[in-house]
Amino acid sequence: MTEQTSASSEGIVGLDEPKKMTREDWRKKKELEEQRKLGNAPAEVDEEGKDINPHIPQYISSVPWYIDPSKRPTLKHQRPQSEYEKQYTAIGEWYKRGVQENTITTKYRKGACENCGAMTHKKKDCLERPRKVGAKFTGTGIAPDEHSQVQLDLDYDGKRDRWNGYDPEEHQRIVEEYAKVDLAKRTLKAQKLQDELASGKLDATEREHDSEDEDEDKYADDIDMPGQNFDSKRRITVRNLRIREDTAKYLRNLDPNSAYYDPKTRAMRENPYSNTGMNPDEVGYAGDNFARYSGDTITMAQTQLFAWEAYERGSEVHLQADPTKLELLHKSFKVKKEDFKEMQRDSILEKYGGQEHLDAPPRELLLAQTEDYVEYSRHGAVLKGQEKAVARSKYEEDVLINNHKCIWGSYWKDGLWGYKCCHSMVKQSYCTGDVGVGISNTDCVPFEEGLTEPQEEEEPKSLLEMHQEKMKEKKKKKKSKKNKKHHSDDSDSEDEEKKREKLKKALEAEDKRVKHVEAIMQLDERKRPYNSLMEVKAPSEEEMEAFRMKRCRPDDPMASFLGQ
Repeated sequence: MTEQTSASSEGIVGLDEPKKMTREDWRKKKELEEQRKLGNAPAEVDEEGKDINPHIPQYISSVPWYIDPSKRPTLKHQRPQSEYEKQYTAIGEWYKRGVQENTITTKYRKGACENCGAMTHKKKDCLERPRKVGAKFTGTGIAPDEHSQVQLDLDYDGKRDRWNGYDPEEHQRIVEEYAKVDLAKRTLKAQKLQDELASGKLDATEREHDSEDEDEDKYADDIDMPGQNFDSKRRITVRNLRIREDTAKYLRNLDPNSAYYDPKTRAMRENPYSNTGMNPDEVGYAGDNFARYSGDTITMAQTQLFAWEAYERGSEVHLQADPTKLELLHKSFKVKKEDFKEMQRDSILEKYGGQEHLDAPPRELLLAQTEDYVEYSRHGAVLKGQEKAVARSKYEEDVLINNHKCIWGSYWKDGLWGYKCCHSMVKQSYCTGDVGVGISNTDCVPFEEGLTEPQEEEEPKSLLEMHQEKMKEKKKKKKSKKNKKHHSDDSDSEDEEKKREKLKKALEAEDKRVKHVEAIMQLDERKRPYNSLMEVKAPSEEEMEAFRMKRCRPDDPMASFLGQ
């Protein structure tokens, strides 16, 4: 019995409870912890040689006594365990591209692709163009095998890595290619300068000046100047610097009710000095919407535009660098342009003629009248005018026919229209002049209002005749009432018969529809006819009544006997 207990005690290593610490040891332990927290004492080291944060509680760092009281405090159990941690693919591993170039196959192998002859895929997975006769039958043109790809198990960052699998040698090739292009440019430029110097077109001083300008980095102040020769193919380092001496727009007028300043776009469209009474021409800044067109502003803009167009056509001119040369070139261009226009105009007139039409005076002088509507005041000043007169009508006006001196509709009498010159009421008639005015035209009636027969006057009736007519009217009313009543009864009966017939037809149609629907519902969905269960027209009252009569109600106790 004692041997068994000793053996059992040897199997369990150090399961004794920790000894109780004395008060002095407890005090020393607490002082050491305080010194470690203050940084005066070195931190405690775990079994792996790593420092333990003194602020970590004891129940986290210390190993429980019932597991192994001999172990020192450690944080290994708080870190990822290597035996339980999932292993992912390294960052340098990736799929192999291309095919195996070491081995060359000259004979078809069993189990290979019937189309190209490679062993790594089958015919249905082959990416090569289908051959007319496959490699299985020809035994020639066997394609090399692809690499056997590895199964990559990427972590979260590896799956989202944009440059995963990128070969840095590809970028080195691009750098080398650009270096070769740059070297070729420099060589060509040096050869061109040498040729110009040998031919005498370029001096040595200009060559030194060009060599100093080889640096292609330029400032933004240089490229943003008006008329600067800017080429998008050149590499330019832009440094957008604001001139510090410029006054900010929002500081020009501190009145909060002045022009609005947009801080996002840095724009102030209105004039900030509008409420101060200052003239916009006197201030240095009058808003973004203010444009100065006084002086030589327009001429300057035209010259600048000419400089840009001339540079695009190969002329080396610059507004700031060579203003005199640009001005002379612009003047000569204007003279040549006018001469060319005159020559072109003279050649057209010489070929086709028509000089007399160009030398004709204006239309206002020829006709001595214009269609411009102008209103003048009492003193002769123009109140309203210089506007085009609105067309009065799209039809021809004042057209006289058949010797008439007035138009049709110039005379009106007794509800009839006519001609004022001869008082004729017949349209498109010949004018008779003063003779027609003298003759009375009342007998002349238009043909449209024709020929109505004169009505005979009725003789007055006696009292007896009037009484007899009243009695006849009463008898007629009584007869009409009886006939209406009898007719209404007959019509009601006819309506009921028609309704019964319509309802009977609707019931038959409902039976057919139900049978048709049952037959379609038994078919497969793919074999049903198109729009077979879709009605287009609205149902009539008889059809609705037939549907209600034929409808099977689930709460009807006799519903199971309806089909029998």
